[in-house]
Amino acid sequence: MNDDTRHPYAALTPDVVLDALLPLGLYGDGRLLGLSSYENRVYQVHLEEAFHGSDVVVLKFYRPGRWSDEQILEEHAFAAELQRAEVPAVAPLAPGGQTLHHHAGFAFSVSPRRGGRTPELDDPEVLEWIGRYLARLHTVGAQHAFRTRPALDLQSFGEEPRDWLLTHEAIPLDVQGDWSRLCAQALARIRVALEQAQEAGVRTLRLHGDCHPGNILWTPGGGPHFVDLDDARTGPAVQDLWMLCSGERSQRQRQLGGLIDGYEQLRDFDRAELALIEPLRTLRLVHYSAWLARRWDDPAFPHAFPWFGTSDYWRGQVQMLEEQLEAMEEPALVV
Repeated sequence: MNDDTRHPYAALTPDVVLDALLPLGLYGDGRLLGLSSYENRVYQVHLEEAFHGSDVVVLKFYRPGRWSDEQILEEHAFAAELQRAEVPAVAPLAPGGQTLHHHAGFAFSVSPRRGGRTPELDDPEVLEWIGRYLARLHTVGAQHAFRTRPALDLQSFGEEPRDWLLTHEAIPLDVQGDWSRLCAQALARIRVALEQAQEAGVRTLRLHGDCHPGNILWTPGGGPHFVDLDDARTGPAVQDLWMLCSGERSQRQRQLGGLIDGYEQLRDFDRAELALIEPLRTLRLVHYSAWLARRWDDPAFPHAFPWFGTSDYWRGQVQMLEEQLEAMEEPALVV
C-alpha cells in the first residue's frame, strides 16, 4: 500500500488492477477503462479469453475500511438470491469458486459487464415495469434479514453524520449556527415520523438501498436491470421508490403512482410508508453532506465536487433544510 494511508487508492495503479486477475486464472489483454464511481474504484477490463461467457468484466475495488468482508459477502449473497429468483440484478462472478477476492490490500469482486441507459422516468410504461421488478426484488428481500449489514435509521443516517460534521468543524462558522439549528429541528421531526411509522406497523426488509436512476440500466426490449448493491441495507420499501421521483409535487405524484401501479401487480404496498418519503429525503440530505466531507482526503472528491464545503454550499443546505421542514409538514403524496 501507499505510505500515505489517507489515500489508499493512490496505490491502485493499472498494473495492480490487472495483476489482481492473475491469481484467479483471468488475463486482461491490456485494455482497461475506469468507470464512474466515487465510493469505490471500478474498472472495465477486456479478457484474453472469455470467462462464463463474458470477455469483458467489471472489477470493483471496495473502499478500504468501509465494509467488512462479511458485509460484502452479504451483498453478494443477496445479489445471487435475486438472480436465482430471475430478478434482473448484476451479481459477481465466482472465479476460483469465490466472489470476494483480495489483492495488494484491497478487497475486490469481478462482475460481468452489462450495458444500458438511464430509464425514461416520465414514461408510464417504464415506471410500471420498474415497479414490477422492485416488487420482485422486495419479495426476495423480505424472505430473511441481513445479519451484518446496517439499517437505514435516524442514528446512522442523521444523528451520527450531523455530529461528525460539527465535531470536525466541516461547516464554516458563518453558517454553522443556522445549519445546526435547522438540522436539529429536522431530525426531531424525522424521529416523530419514524415512530409513527413503527406504530402503524410499517415493516422493513432488505433493500437495494441506493435505487436512483443511475443504478438502473435500461435496454430496449429488455427493460431494467439493477446494478450496484453496495448500499444494500434494511429499511422500508418506499426507500427504493422515492429516489426515482423528481420535479414538482404533481410530477412526483404521477411518477410514484406509476411505480406503485406496477409494484402492486405483484406485491402489496403499505400506503403508510408514503409519509416517510420526505423524512427519508431529509436524512439523505444530511448523510450526503457528511459523506462528501468524510471523503475529502480522497483526491477524486475535490476534483469532482469543487463546490463542496464553501459558505455558499452550506447556505444552500440551510435553504434545503428549511424547505424540507416545510415538506415534512405537508400531507403525504396520495396514490
